[in-house]
Amino acid sequence: MSKFVTFGEIMLRLAPMGYERFVQSKEFSVVYGGGEANVAVSLSNYGKDAYFVSKVPKHEIGQCAVNELRKYGVNTDYIARGGERLGIYFCEKGASQRPSKVIYDRAHSSISEASSEDFNWDEVFKDAQWFHFTGITPALSDNCAEITLEAVKKAKEKGVMVSCDLNYRKKLWSSEKAGKVMGEIVKYCDVIIANEEDAEKVFGIKADATDIESGKLSEEGYRKVAKELFDRFGLKYAAITLRESYSASDNGWSAMIYDGKEFIRSRKYDIRIVDRVGGGDSFAGGLIYGLSSGMGSKDALEFAVAASCLKHSIEGDFNLVSKEEVETLMKGDASGRVQR
Repeated sequence: MSKFVTFGEIMLRLAPMGYERFVQSKEFSVVYGGGEANVAVSLSNYGKDAYFVSKVPKHEIGQCAVNELRKYGVNTDYIARGGERLGIYFCEKGASQRPSKVIYDRAHSSISEASSEDFNWDEVFKDAQWFHFTGITPALSDNCAEITLEAVKKAKEKGVMVSCDLNYRKKLWSSEKAGKVMGEIVKYCDVIIANEEDAEKVFGIKADATDIESGKLSEEGYRKVAKELFDRFGLKYAAITLRESYSASDNGWSAMIYDGKEFIRSRKYDIRIVDRVGGGDSFAGGLIYGLSSGMGSKDALEFAVAASCLKHSIEGDFNLVSKEEVETLMKGDASGRVQR
């Protein structure tokens, strides 16, 4: 079976119970997750041979993160051990007109201080079919940026399909640095995934007639974004997720993809959010599954959007749904009726 490899940071997520605010909570729930780890879990759930590459500390908290991945069938053979700490983020869930809030405590994490010697990419990519990373990983440190560039070069050398979710994080780096670093890395990508603001913040590619704050999105504007990304970097696919934020509790969710021949817009789902963390990662996992399994662009897109729609109903970072559950929604059964 071909390997599906993801590379990035897995973190400890601490969250107040329910919809409590940080200042009122007396206890936090513990969840593990991170962009590329979330994608690996999705792929494993769909039956792919998923591998997660990272570095975590040798102590028990690092082992807890590894155990959580193993629980869902993700191969952890290439996770390096060492460093002082696992990155942490605190997540307060929003509701109605109050937005969610994230506070990072990830400086000097094991992966951010990793070196090239921690990863044998020749071994990692042996028998690999796909490699996925996000823009978060090279943002963690200059070391991580260099390691990511080494990884994508080796992946292309070995004929591995490469995808990147741009995932711009302003708390990690500036638009200027992101554009410079990512501009070099994505030259080796076949698939780029972006959301309403990633392309603008990283590459200065702005969608016309769009106001992110008000939730007003222009399909025509994002067609131009997808095409410019596609042409600039010689891609096979450019995908855009489209989130219409009516409130923190209710969103419209859809996506589009451009394959060089046509623009395809997915069905739109109006979703009531239980937990939106990992929504974009679940889209990436679904799209990778669809494209790698022989689906056409439209079916792969619809699978990805249905998968990410379901993720918004699940607590935690991971999208704990089966291929069959995604296909049921994809085919039109959105009733939510009890299954007996």
